[in-house]
Parts: sequence; structure tokens; C-alpha cells
Amino acid sequence: MSAFLFRVPEITMPGALAALLTFQCLGEGVSYVFHLPVPGPVIGMLLLFGFIMMRPQTADAIEPTALELLRHLSLLFVPAGVGIMVSASRIRGDAVAVIVSIAVSTTLAIAVAALVTRALMRRQRRDPAASEAA
Repeated sequence: MSAFLFRVPEITMPGALAALLTFQCLGEGVSYVFHLPVPGPVIGMLLLFGFIMMRPQTADAIEPTALELLRHLSLLFVPAGVGIMVSASRIRGDAVAVIVSIAVSTTLAIAVAALVTRALMRRQRRDPAASEAA
């Protein structure tokens, strides 16, 4: 095997953004073509995950850009917040349903996160060698 197969390719931030957006667009296309009830970006994320599983060096190439996006993630919520404020009059009649669904989904998310954390902690206590290898 030659050494160049294992090196991390140099990729610029615009190139990494293009790769991330390509997978998002692929996901949108798959969702649209097959009329799936799953949002396109979620499918795109799964496609990206599969690609990274096949070519792990891709993760190293896009990681700096992904971390930079995560640092500024709060800015991406501004358009959603504005959209909610603009549409507030439309959902006024459904306010109770919206509040209940937010409360239930938040409670379920916290419960699932707690159960997963507890299971992982039990697994870590049971097999400390595996947690050190990771």
C-alpha cells in the first residue's frame, strides 16, 4: 500500500462547505424523489455518515470547517426565530397544542438522553479497557 492512501487530503473551508452542502442537496433530492417523510438534511447527514464510514480520512478533512460552523451555530437559529415571530398570529389558535408538543418532546428528549448516558456509563464501568482504547 502506498502512503498517499492514508494521508488526510488538504481541503479548504469553501471545499469543505461545498462537500457538506452537496450531501445536504443529495439528501433533499432523495427525500423529494422517493417522497420520504424524513427531511432532506437528515438523509444527507446519513449519506455523509456512510461516506465517512467508507473513507474515514474525509472526517479529518471536513472537521475544521464543521467545528467552525458549530462555533457559530447560534446564528443559524436567528432566521428560525424570526420566522416564528412572523408566524405567531397563525399559530395563536393552536398555542396549547404547540406548548404541549414542545413540553412532551423536550421531556422525551431529556429522558432518552439520560437513558443512553446511563447505559453508556454502565458499559464503561463494565469494560474499562474499551473506554481507554477510544
